[in-house]
Amino acid sequence: MKDASSQRGARKRTKGATTGRTSKAKPPGSTDWERLRRISDTEIRKGIAADPDAHATDEKFWKNAKVVWPARKQIVTMRLDADLLRWFRQQRGYQTRINAILRAYMSAHATDR
Repeated sequence: MKDASSQRGARKRTKGATTGRTSKAKPPGSTDWERLRRISDTEIRKGIAADPDAHATDEKFWKNAKVVWPARKQIVTMRLDADLLRWFRQQRGYQTRINAILRAYMSAHATDR
């Protein structure tokens, strides 16, 4: 008989390991895909028409549009205080958040040079 850890999506029971199973509970603000599948095209169009922030685009809008790719990230090694890093790591996307904070600092001090 095979070990459960060899099954697809499962790992050995160690700290932080996943089993491949997901919870049925949806976090607040998550997408209700089942509800979206039930909505008709007519209902979607009505929702868009009722949304004051939705604006249709035309040929003129797209005439000068350009694809802008984000710059590649550089890999760096830096020493951070343990408590600071622990605080940032409490949420997903902590590296992106650190990057945004450093960018805001850079922008605020752009005229210093």
